[in-house]
Amino acid sequence: MELFPQYFVYILASKKNGTLYIGVTNNIERRIEEHKNKVNPNCFTAKYAIDLLVYYEIFQYINDAILREKQLKKWNRQWKINLIEAENKDWKDLSEEWSN
Repeated sequence: MELFPQYFVYILASKKNGTLYIGVTNNIERRIEEHKNKVNPNCFTAKYAIDLLVYYEIFQYINDAILREKQLKKWNRQWKINLIEAENKDWKDLSEEWSN
């Protein structure tokens, strides 16, 4: 049982240096699974096959997570790529490390 709620800002990619998507959620494992299974087939991530989790940050407060999401969405593409590659140089799918 978690002592504090957790919120996540995450970046998905279609492939290395591919199309990016930034989102926020309170349950990252469920949300990434929804992206991978194209639960909403008409949404941006489903249309462009964006389902590789390449970066995420954890926050205690939803307001902080939303502010960070908005900040990242305003960044230029190269800054986003630099952020991803600082933590995940090979753009591997971080969700593959999770056990089911």
